[in-house]
Amino acid sequence: MRAPITAMNDSVSMPARPADIPSVDRLLNQPFVQPLLAQYGRAPTTAALRHLLDGLRAQAVAGQLPRQALGDAALGAALAGRLAREQQPRLRAVFNLTGTVLHTNLGRALLPDSAVRAVVSAMTTPANLEFDLADGGRGDRDDLIDDLLCELTGAEAATVVNNNAAAVLLMLNTLAQRREVVVSRGELVEIGGAFRIPDIMQRAGARLVEVGTTNRTHPHDYANAIGARTAMLMKVHCSNYEITGFTRSVEVDEVVRLARPHGVPVVVDLGSGTLCDLTQWGLPRETTVRETLAAGADLVTFSGDKLLGGPQAGLIVGRADLIARIKKNPLKRALRVGKLTLAALEPVLRLYRDPATLAQTLPTLRLLTRPAGAMAGMATRLVPLLQPALGADYRIDAAPTISQIGSGALPGGQLASHGLVIVPADDAAARGRKRAGGGRRLQRLEAALRALPRPVIGRIGEQALWLDLRCLEDGDEAAFVAQWAHLRETLAQ
Repeated sequence: MRAPITAMNDSVSMPARPADIPSVDRLLNQPFVQPLLAQYGRAPTTAALRHLLDGLRAQAVAGQLPRQALGDAALGAALAGRLAREQQPRLRAVFNLTGTVLHTNLGRALLPDSAVRAVVSAMTTPANLEFDLADGGRGDRDDLIDDLLCELTGAEAATVVNNNAAAVLLMLNTLAQRREVVVSRGELVEIGGAFRIPDIMQRAGARLVEVGTTNRTHPHDYANAIGARTAMLMKVHCSNYEITGFTRSVEVDEVVRLARPHGVPVVVDLGSGTLCDLTQWGLPRETTVRETLAAGADLVTFSGDKLLGGPQAGLIVGRADLIARIKKNPLKRALRVGKLTLAALEPVLRLYRDPATLAQTLPTLRLLTRPAGAMAGMATRLVPLLQPALGADYRIDAAPTISQIGSGALPGGQLASHGLVIVPADDAAARGRKRAGGGRRLQRLEAALRALPRPVIGRIGEQALWLDLRCLEDGDEAAFVAQWAHLRETLAQ
């Protein structure tokens, strides 16, 4: 006898019980699970299924599990979604629309195609990392790049470690352990992640001698600090801040004149470390590595992944005898770079041998010199394409904005740019006047953009969400637009 329709409907509408949840073994044999087993493997699929059923069981115990959630289609979709999320790489490509070109949290410099090809080759084939092809003996991995660095900087010798902080640490530990290092108070910088020059100096075993004041240091401050325990005079490029107004600093050549009679080396932590005059492309002036060495510096340290436009690395160039001492320090092995860094660094350095094409071949310079008109045209094209995904809740417009170089490079340098500005629709007519809930809606939109298949990273400011287009090149425009269909689904939830 068929059950009454009312009773059947009541049964369907009642929450599922824990006993209604199928076992893992039973589900693993169901047809809808077989494609997932083939795609992800048995162990990951089984683990994901256990976690899924544990969650459903908790809902059932609470009396909140709909019976529809136990259907094949629902279980299959939930399991596929969980596996896809678990298998997604942690390190993912994003769209950097923050307006900061060299964004530390987003990986800093992008590598040119030649460097990418070299890295792929180094990953997939054996290479002569420490093998001398000429005589068949053991080689020095620094030999792969030191001649190029010397050619481009005018240095006698060079070496490379894993970042500029490591370069400074190694230099200080080698040349100034248990001795004094003289530094101007105005140059005791703190870089990202709360790493400070005094802390690095302490770890290196050197004693810091501060001279001058925060805003003014004179030549006699250095002269008076030189003594029998002085290991070096150190200049630190203030690349992540500016002091303006009543200021005085001592240039490298002045410090060198003070140091030479005492036989004390002068070292310079140049930070961003550009190899060419940026003013030829209309960018702010930045002292080059070659100019610093020409001014008399004995050693210069700088980063590989800032204005140089290469992989993360710390480069040390200068006097051959001092570089030789540094390379003999046991810390050098602990801080050395691997074959992938060297594979990427060599092609980047080779690009500098042809300055006429550098603005096209080096991604960092190409992005820094991109005309504002190019971004303005892109913004105009994008507005009508993206507005439908935002629906009636938000309004998007093209607007001028300001980009920055980033990563402590040229902190005062600003680049005219263009981008997209998004505000809640009911705030669009009243920009500049704070409205209740607008901030929360912008944060929700920002989170939705970060949840896209290729996350979009912008910035919230002036009661709006800004998407600076400087780092969105023409070749990525179509992919950027295509994924906005997912945004509407996310915002509708």
